[in-house]
Amino acid sequence: MRRLLKYLKPYTPFVLSIIVLLFIQANADLALPDYMSRIVNVGIQQGGLEEAMPQAMRAATLDHLLLFLTEEEKADVLAQYVRVDASSPDSGALAKKYPVLAQGPIYVLRAADPAALERIQAPVARALIIVSGIEAVRAHPEQAQALMPGMAGFDLSQLPPGTDLFALLARMPAEGRARIIQAVDQRFEAMGGEKALFQAAARAVRAEYEALGADVLGIQNAYILRVGGQMLLIALVAAAATIVVGFLAARVAAGLARDLRRLFFEKVMAFSSAELDRFSTASLITRSTNDITQIQMVMVFLLRMVFFAPLMGIGAILRAAAKSPSMMWIIGLGVLVLVGLIMLVFSITLPKFKIIQSLMDRLNQVGRENLTGMMVVRAFNRQDYEKRRFDMANQDLTRTFLFVNRAAVVMMPATMLLMNGLTVLILWVGAHQVAQATMRIGDMIAFMQYAMQVFFAFAMLSMLFIMLPRVDVAANRVAEVLETEVSIRDPEEPVPFPEPFIPTIEFRNVCFRYPGAEEYVLHNITFTIRAGETVGIIGTTGSGKSTLINLIPRFYDVTGGEIRISRVDIRQVRLKDLRDRIGYVPQQSNLFSGTIASNLRFADEDASEERLMRALEVAQAGDIILSRTGDDGRSPLEAEVAQHGANFSGGQRQRLTIARALVRRPSIYIFDDCFSSLDYRTDARLRRTLREYVGESTVIIVSQRVATIKDADWILVLDEGRIVGQGTHEELMATCDIYREIALSQLKVAAVVA
Repeated sequence: MRRLLKYLKPYTPFVLSIIVLLFIQANADLALPDYMSRIVNVGIQQGGLEEAMPQAMRAATLDHLLLFLTEEEKADVLAQYVRVDASSPDSGALAKKYPVLAQGPIYVLRAADPAALERIQAPVARALIIVSGIEAVRAHPEQAQALMPGMAGFDLSQLPPGTDLFALLARMPAEGRARIIQAVDQRFEAMGGEKALFQAAARAVRAEYEALGADVLGIQNAYILRVGGQMLLIALVAAAATIVVGFLAARVAAGLARDLRRLFFEKVMAFSSAELDRFSTASLITRSTNDITQIQMVMVFLLRMVFFAPLMGIGAILRAAAKSPSMMWIIGLGVLVLVGLIMLVFSITLPKFKIIQSLMDRLNQVGRENLTGMMVVRAFNRQDYEKRRFDMANQDLTRTFLFVNRAAVVMMPATMLLMNGLTVLILWVGAHQVAQATMRIGDMIAFMQYAMQVFFAFAMLSMLFIMLPRVDVAANRVAEVLETEVSIRDPEEPVPFPEPFIPTIEFRNVCFRYPGAEEYVLHNITFTIRAGETVGIIGTTGSGKSTLINLIPRFYDVTGGEIRISRVDIRQVRLKDLRDRIGYVPQQSNLFSGTIASNLRFADEDASEERLMRALEVAQAGDIILSRTGDDGRSPLEAEVAQHGANFSGGQRQRLTIARALVRRPSIYIFDDCFSSLDYRTDARLRRTLREYVGESTVIIVSQRVATIKDADWILVLDEGRIVGQGTHEELMATCDIYREIALSQLKVAAVVA
């Protein structure tokens, strides 16, 4: 897959935007469990009170607090709280908030010195807990040790009824109060330190607010609504980021697929015959369609998860560790089991992914051969055989797909089972810690959500690991084509043809063998065609005729020797300049879907209708025009041509391809055995009109028919890649045994037909 990453360069801004948005989304998703924890811990358990210091307190409460503070702490506390009574300027507003002000003075916190507030927060929280505990002891003296550590040893039953404990504690030596403070510190240190201390102090603050007559329910609801609103806003940000990321990822993936298809097509268009021989047509079609579609589909998922999953996994692990380090082993156990399952599935499916694409190529190849050869299949009643052949390829692909999908499907139920097992384990372990007061309920809920996020991140990565092998195979197949070096290309310093252009063709000791082959197909071919000559090339089947003329337009490059046109080595000129001088008619007639006019204008887009009609007349294709003339008023040149010219006969297709080459009016014509489907009479008329039409152009005619080439200026005879004779028809009949044997076997038949 990394071989195709360079094609993402135009989409770098989009990818960077996706990364930024994924970072925002991950942070938003990671923040949600923490907000849920705050709602449970603070909003529900602490009544919506976050601070461990009351904003206001009764005068008696302040007096009691001072008993458990050092002299320095007392000074700081008295400096931060101001006394308010009914005569104070702002007593009216405070009375609405704290109705008890009407009965007596209270002390209100003023935020004057944040450093001092930070310094006295813990001592005040501890003292407030002690005061609250002593008040509870007064109501339940039998639970003194449970309610207030350090009160053991005091036999409260011996005290006279109505004894003021705070007055008693005030007369107690400082060492006695210090023992109570020490006992409280030890208790909360075992429960989690300051965190547990502040949580307990918040409950004491709530009790103080109730004593002041404050609306504690309103405070709780306001906190829950405020934090819940923040949570909702963060969720909306995460949702918006998800939507935008999905849009951008789809756009990048679609753009990449579009670019790959365009580059793929351009690359294949630049291939010489040597490169086309390396890849079958079915394989190229599969690579440009199915493989690129696979890349597009996975790219969307990749862009959304390859950055998001690690961010979520790492962030959730760090936040879970902050909530409860003692339960991190649960997450580690779940991840270990999941990774083991991923590796097992990965090792099973990877070998199969590597053969799926080749099996798909095979299926396409069988289907294409059957469709293109349908007439032959029907003629020989081989439908059942072709069905079995297709079914075999189809079954092989289906079995492989089923194997891979069955292995991958195991991941979902296994992942869900692990997630549910983790949830139960977290609840079981967390409940024990909550019961022991070492963990808060909200923290347990948040830890569970973070564990699910960690597991989700690894589950998404597991899906990537399952999808990547197949898309990697597809990407490598596409990259293989895109990275294939084109063997025939324009020279770095092209040489133009001389003007005026002289259509001479020279072969100088030309040798050729196909790429990868050991044997030469052509051996030391040397001849010269002068301008305006018509040359025929004939030979036994497989003698190298088509190979020889394919070297002229550089469909292949010579292995040895050189070919010169107008005295210039064709490897020194641009391919466009070379092929603009040549009108080529291949052995196989190729027509494109469209109209007759669009097919003829393939040679020259600006050709007039008169020029098209003249080319059709020379190619003896007038009957085609007449047969396609309708009553709709359209030009017969606008008659429809089906794909591959399926609505024309073989002879009609040949004449249309000949007419297409004639439209170009090039300096050199190459006819590669393109008269084979014509009857002898049509063949003779076409050659006669062709001689007048081409004028001073050079003409090369490859044919198996002696009658087609016997009137040429001279004839070249090939056998097993070597020139075994050249000269006129009469000269070759006298001097070349192979030519004479071919001629005698054909001319008798031609004479009978004539």
